[in-house]
Amino acid sequence: MGIFAKQIDKQIGAYQRELIETHYAEVENMYRQIRGWRHDYRNHIQVMKAYAAAGDMDAISKYLDALDTDLATVDTVIKTGNAMADAILNSKISLAKSRGIPVRADAHIPLALKTSELDLCVIIGNLFDNAIEASMELPEDQRLIRVYMDMKNTQLYISFTNFTAGKKKTKINGRFLTTKGEGHGFGLVRIDTIVERLNGYISRNSEDGAFTTEILLPQV
Repeated sequence: MGIFAKQIDKQIGAYQRELIETHYAEVENMYRQIRGWRHDYRNHIQVMKAYAAAGDMDAISKYLDALDTDLATVDTVIKTGNAMADAILNSKISLAKSRGIPVRADAHIPLALKTSELDLCVIIGNLFDNAIEASMELPEDQRLIRVYMDMKNTQLYISFTNFTAGKKKTKINGRFLTTKGEGHGFGLVRIDTIVERLNGYISRNSEDGAFTTEILLPQV
C-alpha cells in the first residue's frame, strides 16, 4: 500500500472514531435525561397524591400536562426492533428537533442483521448529519427530514430525504458535492465504501428542491 493510500486510510479511521464517539455521546445524553426523569418519578407521584387529597383536580390536570410536555422531550421517538438502530435514530432525531428540524420517521428493522452495528451506525449517522446540515440552510418552516427503513425481501432498505436550498446539486466524479469543511467528505466516502463492501446498492438524487439517498443492503 502506498504512502498516500495509508494517509487516506488513517484519515478515514480517525474520522470514523470521531463519528462513533459523537454518536455514543448523543445516545448517552439522551438516556441520561431519561434516567433523570425516572429518578423524579416518585416525587411526581407524591405531588399528585397531595393534589388528589386536597380535591384539586385542576391542579392535577395542569401537572399532568406539564409532565407530558417534559416527557415528550426525552421519550424514545421510534422503535425499529433493532437496538443499535434505535439508539442512533433517536439520538439524531433528538438532535434535529433541538435545531428546529422536524423528522418524519418510519423504520422497521429485524433484531438480527447481517450488517454489523458499526456499519449501520456509520451509515445512519452520516445520512442524518448530512440531512441536518442541509436543513440548517433553510428557514425553519421549510425544514423537514424523512426517514424510511424496512426489509425488502432479503435486503435492508434505507431512505433519507431532506429539502435543500438553492439550485439542484451537481455531481463531480459521480458524487454530489458536500458543503462541509475539510475532512468531512470522508463521511460520504465511508458510506460508499461500506455499501460496496457489503455488495449493496446506493442511489443519490437531487430533484425539485429535495435530496434523497437510497440504500439497499443484502442480509443473506
